[in-house]
This record gives sequence, C-alpha cells and structure tokens, in this order.
Amino acid sequence: MTGDKVFLDTNIVVYAYDISAGKKHDVAANLMIDLWNTGLGVISTQVLQEFFVIVTKKIPNPLSIHKAKEIIKDLLRWDVMVPNGDTILSAIDITTRYKYSFWDSLIITTAIESGASVLFTEDLSDGQTIKGLKIKNPFRNRS
Repeated sequence: MTGDKVFLDTNIVVYAYDISAGKKHDVAANLMIDLWNTGLGVISTQVLQEFFVIVTKKIPNPLSIHKAKEIIKDLLRWDVMVPNGDTILSAIDITTRYKYSFWDSLIITTAIESGASVLFTEDLSDGQTIKGLKIKNPFRNRS
C-alpha cells in the first residue's frame, strides 16, 4: 500500500466482518488489516450507518448489536468523513454526470472530499477515475 489515503465503500467493510463471504471476506479483511497498519483508511458516517444495518440484519450470520457497535467504535479511530450540504450538492452533480445512484454518488463525493486517491468498492466501474479518485474493485481477478 502506498502513502495515499484509501476510502472504503460499505460492501468492503461488511465483507471484512462477514465470515460467510468466503474469498471476499479474506480479501476485504486483509485490505482492512493493511489500512489499520498504515493508518490510511478513510470511511464516512454513511458507510458506518449502512454497515450497522447490514451486519445486524442482512448477512447470513448477523452480528449482535453489541459486536457491531464495538466494531464501529474501533472504526471511529479512522479518518471519518461527515457529509455536509455542499457534499450533497456535489453528489447530485456526480449523479447527473455519471448516472450513478445518489447514494453511490455520495460515497464518491465524500471519498473525493477526503483526499483519498482510491475508492475500493465492488459496486462501481472498476478502473474509472472521477475527479482524481480511482475506483478499484479489490475482488476483480480473484475469483
């Protein structure tokens, strides 16, 4: 990992804690370990909120509310971005230009505002660059 900030989308954080995700779990967990060790990980309040809902209700073996809260408390030691009104307006511009959903556009905009050079996600166009932010799917070519 280089010295550049790395923003994680919700799906990557979920896979890191969802042992039923198989190889995706392994890849995501290793990615998060690297980010813990380098201190380069960035997330947003949106990611934390979505993470909580998904890991306590939507994965095959949901985590307890207590466990999810403890993970979130740990993740709050990362660089955590809080979207504001300007972030929302910029996300609308991304939605209009790139045709991503508003929620995905909010992730992209928040990642850009954080100064991250990379956004890891499996939901967006792997290899695309938006305003200097490179979108990468960490699971590509790892089937």
